[in-house]
Amino acid sequence: MPTAITVALAAGLLTATVPAAHAAAGADLPFTSVEAESATTTGAKIGPDYTQGTLASEASGRQAVRLTSGRRVEFTAPRAANALNVAYSVPDGQTGSLNVYVNGTKLAKTISVTSKYSYVDTGWIPGAKTHHFYDNARLLLGQNIQAGDKVALEAANAQVTVDVADFEQVAGAASQPAGSVSVTSKGADPTGQGDSTQAFRDAIASAQGGVVWIPPGEYKLTSSLSGVQNVTLQGAGSWHSVVRTSRFIDQSSSSGGVHIKDFAVIGEVTERVDSNPDNFVNGSLGPNSSVSGMWLQHLKVGLWLMGNNDNLVVENNRFLDMTADGLNLNGNARGVKVRHNFLRNQGDDALAMWSLYAPDTNSSFENNTITQPNLANGIAIYGGTDITVKDNLISDTNALGSGIAISNQKFLDPFHPLSGTITVDGNTLVRTGAMNPNWNHPMGALRVDSYDSAIEAQVKITNTTITDSPYSAFEFVSGGGRGYAAKNITVDGATVRNTGTVVVQAEAQGAATFRNVTATGVGAAGVYNCPYPANSGTFTLTDGGGNSGWSSTWSDCSTWPQPGQGNPDPDPDRNLAKGRSATATGSQDVYTPGKAVDGDANTYWESSNNAFPQSLTVDLGSREAVRRLVLKLPPSSAWGARTQTITVLGSTDGSNYTTVVGATGYRFDPATGNTATVALPAGTDLRYLRLSVSANTGWPAGQFSEVEAYLTS
Repeated sequence: MPTAITVALAAGLLTATVPAAHAAAGADLPFTSVEAESATTTGAKIGPDYTQGTLASEASGRQAVRLTSGRRVEFTAPRAANALNVAYSVPDGQTGSLNVYVNGTKLAKTISVTSKYSYVDTGWIPGAKTHHFYDNARLLLGQNIQAGDKVALEAANAQVTVDVADFEQVAGAASQPAGSVSVTSKGADPTGQGDSTQAFRDAIASAQGGVVWIPPGEYKLTSSLSGVQNVTLQGAGSWHSVVRTSRFIDQSSSSGGVHIKDFAVIGEVTERVDSNPDNFVNGSLGPNSSVSGMWLQHLKVGLWLMGNNDNLVVENNRFLDMTADGLNLNGNARGVKVRHNFLRNQGDDALAMWSLYAPDTNSSFENNTITQPNLANGIAIYGGTDITVKDNLISDTNALGSGIAISNQKFLDPFHPLSGTITVDGNTLVRTGAMNPNWNHPMGALRVDSYDSAIEAQVKITNTTITDSPYSAFEFVSGGGRGYAAKNITVDGATVRNTGTVVVQAEAQGAATFRNVTATGVGAAGVYNCPYPANSGTFTLTDGGGNSGWSSTWSDCSTWPQPGQGNPDPDPDRNLAKGRSATATGSQDVYTPGKAVDGDANTYWESSNNAFPQSLTVDLGSREAVRRLVLKLPPSSAWGARTQTITVLGSTDGSNYTTVVGATGYRFDPATGNTATVALPAGTDLRYLRLSVSANTGWPAGQFSEVEAYLTS
């Protein structure tokens, strides 16, 4: 029988129903997170928003709190704690600080905030925009607080968007193990001023077969370590022993037996340069090694692992603010276990296995908590043999990713496609899946992708919980557009709640069997079954029994369902623009293009200010004989009357636009509903509707709360 459990999320609390025999998804974490939007604030809440490139879309829970100078957010401590970590964002190019208050008393300590490690650009990745808006900063409070105490953060001298606060009871510094070699005995400087690189090397050489001790303090390394084998590197705790370097270990091979534990490695990586080994570990630790209790931050990648890493265990670590992957098993990983780690704000896949040169084999990602990978997937398996993805908790993926991707995308050769049995079991996915800007339609929360070759492995997806996916729950696609089959797939036991469009998004030939998959709150239809290319074959869904709540099928393969849209309606009075994809030349803050087609006249799009002309473009999904537009501003009397000068343009291909109605002044007056109607000439045929605003007497920007398009005159 199922049982209800409460799973601690970086994005709040989720009550999920899972089989009683199954462990709770996610990592055992030493802290409890509280969302800023659930706290008391004198600032302004932003979001929710799923639009690529906005602060709210990258926030956990898709919401956060913006503080101008002097404004604050006050958290109620959920547990006893003496330390705080804060995820935040400040405008590009700015720095500042947060004042900290405990039960109304201001602390002498402040939290420094900076944009230095944010606003990453990866122009060589198709579809990427500036991303990675958030950063993390931590503080030992110097006192113990109890559950129920009030902890306030106040913007001191910069605008700060606060996303989430982690409350933690940090243990005191551990003592030096008997017989260990301290790096300070070899001349390391615990003040962080001197260069401790040679001292670390000398300690490692002296401690072969034993322990290198890193006492409390900060240590600066100016170049990477190599030749690391048969040794334990141990600190006094990740809040006490800190190594400052962007390249800790860089070696292509090792005899193994390397154990790294209980300290922090914090780098200075501010951009992603793929040719640079700006990683905590680059290459190999060798067989039978381990990494545990580490705090890894401001690096390109946490662990980029190549060569022999057989039986490596990576557990109980924190990966924060990488500009690329958190961890990538880059071929030749056998028997590797990655478990009970916390990953926030990775700039690519949070956890990945990529079977380049040799297959990753018999390796697993288990009980990890992943939040806010802001470019790609939460977990990605690119090829490999007998791989397990189990009991992970993944939330808030963005732009180019799903919560979990099981894929034959090779990137480079020689690549080893999926083979054997791929086990995807007991995972919980929250607000995962995203609008792919390259495909102009979404990726599902859990994606099986025959990108470069057919799926020949047995893919077994069991005991899955998918909640609040903005688009679809399960997607089967051949992302390279060549129509390879996604087959040998079984989905057995899944709970889908509040999926924005469909439960199953089938876009490749192939087959899958579904058993005991229940859905509630389906936004459009149960199934979208439209393999691409159109003549590439069919996708067969076999009903294995026990399914409910998703029996309907999207009826029109020429259009992609939008969140909450429902099946196409032959009613000519239907608003063709509602729920459709909208883009703009610019937007101000949270007033993003999608607000103009969401069916809510109280939300609105506002263009970049003081930069006319600005335009909003709506993709109606198919070519339509549009005869009438209804343009709206919020009906509130607080909106003063204004006239916007608007040119209406149309296109059938999204590239070549013609003028449908020339520049005309339209009056928006709250006394008459703040609505303007535009008649289009008979014979107007368009799929893409563009409104170009060249003037506005009420505000220096283009503004629409709703753009409606109708077939009737």
